Amino acid sequence: MQKTNHEAGGKFIGYVAMAKELTVWRNGSETPWLKEAPVHPLQHALKDLERAYKNFFAKRADFPRFKKKGQRDSFRYPDPKQIKLDQGNSRIFLPKLGWLRYRNSRDVLGVVKNATVSQSGGKWFVSIQTEREVEQPMPSSGSAVGIDMGIARFATMSDGSYLAPLSSFKKHETRLRRYQRAMSRKQKFSNNWKKAKAKVQRLHTRIGNARRDYLHKATTTISQNHAMVCIEDLQVRNMSQSAAGSAEQPGKNVRAKSGLNKAILDQGWFEFRRQLDYKLAWAGGWLITVPPHNTSRTCPVCGHIHADNRKTQATFACVQCGYEENADVVGAINILARGHRVAACGEDVSRAKLARAKRAASAKQEPTEATLSSLAPLRAP
Repeated sequence: MQKTNHEAGGKFIGYVAMAKELTVWRNGSETPWLKEAPVHPLQHALKDLERAYKNFFAKRADFPRFKKKGQRDSFRYPDPKQIKLDQGNSRIFLPKLGWLRYRNSRDVLGVVKNATVSQSGGKWFVSIQTEREVEQPMPSSGSAVGIDMGIARFATMSDGSYLAPLSSFKKHETRLRRYQRAMSRKQKFSNNWKKAKAKVQRLHTRIGNARRDYLHKATTTISQNHAMVCIEDLQVRNMSQSAAGSAEQPGKNVRAKSGLNKAILDQGWFEFRRQLDYKLAWAGGWLITVPPHNTSRTCPVCGHIHADNRKTQATFACVQCGYEENADVVGAINILARGHRVAACGEDVSRAKLARAKRAASAKQEPTEATLSSLAPLRAP
């Protein structure tokens, strides 16, 4: 309806007008199944849609994507008055669903504000959001650490320790390929096809659960043992782009780049950073992100920057002072030093400054004729 209205030259349809249409749809003959659902989650879906469009018009997000059935299925009960929680008996009351038993993974603290029901891997989950007063946390440790992300080593600390990669997708890749091949040979939407699809979904769920468990344990340990954590501002989406190119300009080393992309996405770098951010805030810590340029090519002793400092992937050897160390450890040390500069004096380490520095360096290395002519009078005296 929004697209049709926009193509006809109409203005954006707000939530109030959409809610009136929802009443007509619930009572109409074309969509009688809407009557079976509670009205508040349906209204909240319209509010989410309005927010998505506003973010798009304000250039804060991309155009809203169509929510396909079977992918990230969820709905939210926004009215706390309609939600009854009985933690002692591990059950919850939700409109149109009644009393439901659940496995209590953690105690619900504070005042219940809303509840979100979702489905993943053939199982149903309920997430309860609450509001409560929390005292200002104080970090239990005063140490700072820099972290360099990688493939051979998932996370290397500036103190020399490191976390080995889990690579949950790689461990199950052969089995997943076999399940997907069997699914492709079934008649689509047949009973056997649905069984094969369920096996693929269960394996994907297992891979994701193993990755999340590993990341949660790692980020919890780091956030509890350090007050300040410095990490690279990696653009994972750009780093994992395909190198296939187009028919007119095909890419190079496509197979190798594809393997690298899978290895990057298998690590979960963005989720690692996201968990570190909020867990450090819970513990009273601080997460600082710095640009990753030349972190593994800069000598932490003399400051010399050169590509020859890192001739191999694992070894760093400064061509000026002779300092040698693991390349990932050197990167973590440099990341920590940049983080200290940001925390101490607010040094601008943004990408805009990096772009300006690159342009200035190229201008110094390759002066134009106009620049030389303008500098000529200054050289005459």
